[in-house]
Amino acid sequence: MPSPAVPRFVDRLEDLPPPGELAALSGREIMQGVLTGRLPAPPICRTLGFRLTEVSEGRAVFEGEPGFEHYNVLGGVHGGWFGTLLDSCMGCAVHTRLPRGKGYTTLEYKVNIIRPAGPETGVLRAVGEAIHVGRRTGVAEGRLVDAAGRLYAQASTTCLIFDF
Repeated sequence: MPSPAVPRFVDRLEDLPPPGELAALSGREIMQGVLTGRLPAPPICRTLGFRLTEVSEGRAVFEGEPGFEHYNVLGGVHGGWFGTLLDSCMGCAVHTRLPRGKGYTTLEYKVNIIRPAGPETGVLRAVGEAIHVGRRTGVAEGRLVDAAGRLYAQASTTCLIFDF
């Protein structure tokens, strides 16, 4: 498995790879391209401070450390931060199992936040694993854990699979 590179970001929609270029790659090839820096990381990764750290067949892992900008008014990390990391790892886990010419989008996802994250939390790992990938839908599960393996959130998703 390629080791993670420093994420490469682009600043304009026009600088993202064109759909035709991506359609020539399998989902796993796309994810490995992001992991190694050959392809740009999704802009949402820069916005929310997380990055892809691992890719294998049916599995994708992101890591991020929530910052002050991710807090809600009550002083905890906003649930949307949890949801975005989990949506990313689960969808990308499905993506790793898609052949050339296929893409996906999230149809629905559900997140259960188990414990809050705060300044002492440190880096969290979002681990996504594909459970089923068919012709039209993919199903995956995700877990958000800290360095000690404590569970912060768990989630499930259904993705819609389409032709590029």
